[in-house]
Amino acid sequence: MSDKKTILVLADDIRTPSGVGSQTRYFVETLIKTGRYKFICLGGAIRHADYTPVKLEQFGDDLVIFPVDGYGTQEMIRAAIKANRVDLVWFMTDPRFWGWLWSMDNEVRVHAPMVYHHVWDNTPYPMYNRSNYLSNDSIVCISKVTHDIVKNVAPEVDSTYLPHAVNEDVFKKIPKHEVKEWKDGTLPKAKDKMVFFWNNRNARRKQSGTLIFWFKEFIDKIGHDKAMLLMHTDPKDPNGQDLNAILRDLDLQDGQVMFSTSKMPMENIAMMYNMADCTINISDAEGFGLGTLESLSCGTPIIVNMTGGLQEQVTDGENWFGIGIEPASKAIIGSQQVPYIYEDRINKEDFINALTKIYEMSEAERGELGELGIKHVRENYNFIDFCSKWVETIDDIVEKHGSWETRKNYSPILFEEV
Repeated sequence: MSDKKTILVLADDIRTPSGVGSQTRYFVETLIKTGRYKFICLGGAIRHADYTPVKLEQFGDDLVIFPVDGYGTQEMIRAAIKANRVDLVWFMTDPRFWGWLWSMDNEVRVHAPMVYHHVWDNTPYPMYNRSNYLSNDSIVCISKVTHDIVKNVAPEVDSTYLPHAVNEDVFKKIPKHEVKEWKDGTLPKAKDKMVFFWNNRNARRKQSGTLIFWFKEFIDKIGHDKAMLLMHTDPKDPNGQDLNAILRDLDLQDGQVMFSTSKMPMENIAMMYNMADCTINISDAEGFGLGTLESLSCGTPIIVNMTGGLQEQVTDGENWFGIGIEPASKAIIGSQQVPYIYEDRINKEDFINALTKIYEMSEAERGELGELGIKHVRENYNFIDFCSKWVETIDDIVEKHGSWETRKNYSPILFEEV
């Protein structure tokens, strides 16, 4: 019988290229390599063609993926915990998705600690999330902003700051002649143009349609033959806008804006960052924004909205690695389940000014920003520190809170008969 601890993971399927999916994959790989942990993963957030459990060859019996819609159900959690004698439950993405899980925390935590990898909340402090935060044994935060929120909303809960990381073996600076050869072969319309790159899901908060609209005003100003926008996304994503229709209506069908829609190896994404002169993320709400960190790791400067984890990427407080745009206003979205979420919105003039500033920089000036960005990633978001911190964090949680057979420091809420 294996003496490895079993961790139940609820997150994006580790086979997906999303930020949550890739960081979950890094987390799983890191813990498996210790030889002390194995995983049951409910792989969600994508459309599955097949719901048969999957094992990946490189992990053997240490990982089983159960494809699910959404992130699973309460019955799935009960069945998984009982069948596998789960030692720890680890789940990741923003709080809006986990009300159903926190509502059964008394059932789960009597057997195993719950560890929430918290990706995003915004200020003003969301006090309505206090009860949700208190439903965890530990909260691990991907940004300093999110960690500050947790410490103020629920200071009683153990929490720590552990940001995302970039695999520098993949996302690295590539020799110029290789980049030029790849660019000439795959993107001939980019010849002699400055390339602005956007690598995000086509979703409302990502501002994909707004980006195109504002970019047109920028190239109307400098000339349509001077710059192009390359967007690695699905222009027909059902959660986003019809970006092809926007191009037609704005008469941008001659290479001013182009889409990269194919799933491709991470090495090809790294080549696209290297090919670009600047990477953009102007999301209204962003827990972290992995794409811009990958860009910095490749030596390409960034333009970002100063929200969430993006503001920690673009500057270290002394040096800048691109341009950070201060939000011009806050907006409130929400629902009956989530009463309010504040979003940070930039304005058009500030964004076009940022594009213009990058455009008017010399290649040497952009290169200097890029070199500083590489150094920033190596010192603050490197893969080695990420791995060692996760091992230390999970080991500490198991030591403090126990697991299936050694559960401690938790008293379930008991209801007395009246």
